[in-house]
Amino acid sequence: MSFSLLGVRIEKISSADAIRIIKEALVEKKQFKLYTPNPEMLVKAQGDVYFRNILNAADLNICDGRGIQFFASEKIERISGVDLMLSICALAESENRSIYLLGSGDDNVVAQTKKNLLRSFPKLSVAGFDKGPIMKENDVGELMIDSEANEMVLKKIATSEPAILFVAFGMGKQEKWIDKYITKLPSVGVAMGVGGAFDFISEKIPRAPLLLRKLGLEWLYRLIRQPTRIGRIFNAIIRFSYLALRSTI
Repeated sequence: MSFSLLGVRIEKISSADAIRIIKEALVEKKQFKLYTPNPEMLVKAQGDVYFRNILNAADLNICDGRGIQFFASEKIERISGVDLMLSICALAESENRSIYLLGSGDDNVVAQTKKNLLRSFPKLSVAGFDKGPIMKENDVGELMIDSEANEMVLKKIATSEPAILFVAFGMGKQEKWIDKYITKLPSVGVAMGVGGAFDFISEKIPRAPLLLRKLGLEWLYRLIRQPTRIGRIFNAIIRFSYLALRSTI
């Protein structure tokens, strides 16, 4: 079951069912694209049709935002991207599936992410990691990327043959990269866009206390810690709420 909000399909699904579906996808060896739309992503998708189409072409879109929960036609579970990534790592450990960590743009962050994951999941197989190539989006939403560096990354991943690929290029860029390049990585059964998950897992950025996360106030904690995020938080709360309200009238 799914619903549409601001033109983006989102699944009505529990975290347990999401893991079950991902496990089945790994068995079937299909190249499964997994994204976690949040309010900021839905706002971006209004002016970026390319991005919106990629989200709607996903195999699974998980609700990652209280705002989406609020405007959903029925009660749905909010599953944060970082929590889902950790659950998938637990699955990978139990099923003996290897993972690959791609992104963050910082060698230290992605290396520390690997170390901390292995601390939590000692038997997890990490096939490799890479900070990823430099990229940006042009005025029409297309990826502008260093093709030589990107080809080197693709070869590195292909050689390591991971079953699961976590991509942390930031919203928009990571989904576009997965959509365009996953077919060049035949071993990858599941590819997931994880946004800032590496920053949290590496402990570069502390997560909000559990109580604030349960209350849906993680955004406030992050704003206090990172005042420069005010523009992004404005989009995720004010602009999103305005657009969602307008769409229901």
